[in-house]
Amino acid sequence: MSTIKQLGMFQSEPDGPDAPDAAAPEGCPASALGAAFEPFSDAYLADPYPFFERARREEPVFYSPETGYWVVARHDDIVSVFRDPKTFSAALARHPVTPLCPAAAKVRDGLDIAIEPSLVDEDPETHLKHRKIFGDAFTPRRVAEIEPRIRAIVTRYIDRFAGDGEAELVSQMLYEVPALAIFIFLGARDDDAVFVKRLGSARAVVNWGRPDEDQQVAMMKDMGEHWAFTKELVDAALEDPGDNYLGDMVRLHREDPSRFTVNYLYNVMFLMQFAGHETTTQASANGLKALLADRAQWDRLCREPGLIANAVEEILRFDTSIFAWRRIATRDAEIGGVAVPAGAKILLLLGSGNRDDAAFPDGERFDIERADAKRHLAFGNGAHFCMGAPLARLEMRIVLEELTRRLPGMRLVEGQDWQYVPTLTFRGVQKLRVAWDTETPVR
Repeated sequence: MSTIKQLGMFQSEPDGPDAPDAAAPEGCPASALGAAFEPFSDAYLADPYPFFERARREEPVFYSPETGYWVVARHDDIVSVFRDPKTFSAALARHPVTPLCPAAAKVRDGLDIAIEPSLVDEDPETHLKHRKIFGDAFTPRRVAEIEPRIRAIVTRYIDRFAGDGEAELVSQMLYEVPALAIFIFLGARDDDAVFVKRLGSARAVVNWGRPDEDQQVAMMKDMGEHWAFTKELVDAALEDPGDNYLGDMVRLHREDPSRFTVNYLYNVMFLMQFAGHETTTQASANGLKALLADRAQWDRLCREPGLIANAVEEILRFDTSIFAWRRIATRDAEIGGVAVPAGAKILLLLGSGNRDDAAFPDGERFDIERADAKRHLAFGNGAHFCMGAPLARLEMRIVLEELTRRLPGMRLVEGQDWQYVPTLTFRGVQKLRVAWDTETPVR
């Protein structure tokens, strides 16, 4: 029998918004900004940054009746929340924003799945213990040794469209490359990457958006498939651990089974297969859009590839793929001088903090030479800082190095309708059409 329900996963959030426009908590001041916060509207999804700027200026901490969240917009306030995990728990991180419908809940309850908190949503003490084990194994050597294979994959994808003079970069490269990269890192087969990518792509909407009933039911069925795949992957490694990250973790478990259970290892691998690719796909697409929209900076990268590593950091700052994240208050507390009650759900606007002039002078300006770009919040902050950050940076760097080298004349196709998945926390352009002159030799 499934233990998802018992562990609180894939249910509605604690005191979650069963309907929009819920009344503000007793004693909560009325807020014009809170009333104007419509995170699923077309205008917000297309460009949330004007609202972010207004929030930082007018009301950097406010209550949103539509979502049931206390929303935090300034960089330093976001960092203070991240760095106090005892007061602001990560337990909320994977709860769906929209409660499951009865049909989806029925499918969920029949799944043979044992989901438990793992890394992103553990209590501070447990997280510290597991983070040291799983984070320490995420070594620079493990990341560096797969660079040639990732570069070969990127090259292969570019080869497929380089002579065409046009491409839709998300579907033709950025969608699959990060999934292949995480599979190489974990030691899984390349031919399973697209399968897992399909299962993971819908999860962002089901967990952090407003899916319809059919989407919820389909996602619960996909969960069962994905869990079964993950178990097979881990069980095979338990029998014969390879020279890869998953093999390293199996060897650690064999040395001392008290470090973590096999079921915990299932959960970590299940989580990494989603977190390790979807966000990188979106960050890469956002970054290429920003660069190609600012021709001078794209041309500069083509001439000076030594700037690419810092350009990756500026991309992550300027238009991060995880543009909001969640916490829940374990006690009465204050954020930026504003009182929030115990049980308050907190929405940290990472995309806003990344453009806060107080942290990044002239923060609305995209600048690949920005000296402090690496201070961005794209990977979080504090104890839960993303341990996969080195791999994401590597993938994004390789994509930029190969595209600037081989297709320096690449440009955005005019008149595109930029589309974004409607979620509360993830943001990435879904299609990125580019073109180049085929009369110029492709390198």
